[in-house]
Amino acid sequence: MIPRVVRAIICLSASFGKGDKVRSRIRPILTPGGIVTDPRMATHILVTEYGKANLKGKNTWERAEALINIAHPNFRDELVKEAEKMGIWRKSNKL
Repeated sequence: MIPRVVRAIICLSASFGKGDKVRSRIRPILTPGGIVTDPRMATHILVTEYGKANLKGKNTWERAEALINIAHPNFRDELVKEAEKMGIWRKSNKL
């Protein structure tokens, strides 16, 4: 019997809204009371129009870097600042 490989893949747009009300779907934290459909450790691959992030087996700062890399470019600096505030961004991170 060949073992099956199961991967959780989530596809979404990097941003939503119109005009001056555009917001990023990639967020530093969940909205309080927000619903989680796939736990953090069960999410293997996240895909936006800016690429894919393979999150499996990565630690917190590596996951943050991968997610910021696929966020809409207009929101990346803001996400880096939030990651720095949360203490999960390293000076060695590259975008």
